[in-house]
Amino acid sequence: MYNIRMKEDMNEKDLNQDNCTAEDCCCEEETKTQAEHAEAVNESDAAEADAAVDELTKWREMAMRTAAEYDNYRKRCVKEREEFCRYANKGLLEELLPVIDNFEMGMMMAGQDTSSMIYIGMSMVQKQLEAFLSSQGVEAIPTEVGQAFDHNIHEAIQSEVSDKPEGTILRVLRRGYNLKGRLLRPANVIVAAPAEQKEA
Repeated sequence: MYNIRMKEDMNEKDLNQDNCTAEDCCCEEETKTQAEHAEAVNESDAAEADAAVDELTKWREMAMRTAAEYDNYRKRCVKEREEFCRYANKGLLEELLPVIDNFEMGMMMAGQDTSSMIYIGMSMVQKQLEAFLSSQGVEAIPTEVGQAFDHNIHEAIQSEVSDKPEGTILRVLRRGYNLKGRLLRPANVIVAAPAEQKEA
């Protein structure tokens, strides 16, 4: 009887041990599965975080580039507005210059008698014209006979044979003008011909 009871106790212990081991195995598997899942979630979170950082960097760079482009556009608009205001009356002045040319030719003819009332009246008008041009920022380009030709401010209408060096200004046909530092009209001149043309 005692032996039978002992066997039953032992069998019960063995069953308990088997049950505990199975439960332990289940617990270990669940723990392992949870750990793997957590690791997968962490990897997924890290990938999403990297993608978010890349997206943020992209939008930040785009915002900085857009801000720089806008700043350049604003500066360009300011410069263009200043240029427009500075040279707004350029067309009017260009149309006025031929009138001034004709007036100067009349002054040359009237200058034959400097005591005449016509000459005195025209001199007064000439002074007013010069004052007006000066107030608008128009300046005559200083061009004299014997001066070297400069293609930036002179326009050669023709060349003539001369003992002067090639490119020397022989005559000034029409005065040139600058408008606030920018060429408004080049001076029309006649220049000395090259040596080849002299021989011909």
